[in-house]
Amino acid sequence: MTTPTVLFLCTHNAGRSQMALGFFAHLAGDRAQAWSGGSEPGAEINPAAVAAMAERDIDITGEYPKPWTDEIVRAADVVITMGCGDACPVVPGTRYEDWPLADPAGQGLDAVRPIRDEIEHRVRRLLDELGVPAQH
Repeated sequence: MTTPTVLFLCTHNAGRSQMALGFFAHLAGDRAQAWSGGSEPGAEINPAAVAAMAERDIDITGEYPKPWTDEIVRAADVVITMGCGDACPVVPGTRYEDWPLADPAGQGLDAVRPIRDEIEHRVRRLLDELGVPAQH
């Protein structure tokens, strides 16, 4: 069996997709891989997203906002979009899922926590669907 590859995309690659990547990497370990990208990458990861993930003992400070490339999109088995709309790439034969999540940009920690929790729930469900046992 091959290792599944998931790509998380949002507009700025500074909040939602970074939190999803953090949860995925933490929960999947080396049993799956994930990348993230944005249609209009921001200057830095949202500090409230970093703080919210730190509350779960997940450090996402080593990441940075970056654009996606056609090669990365084509290499992914699953593409999860979060608010990039028409800018999100579509590759025939690739599984796509849109997660309609609030944008944490400009929000404080109290507003980001429920977004983080919803992302964790969705990542856990995705791992289950992919047959990848989540680490605890």
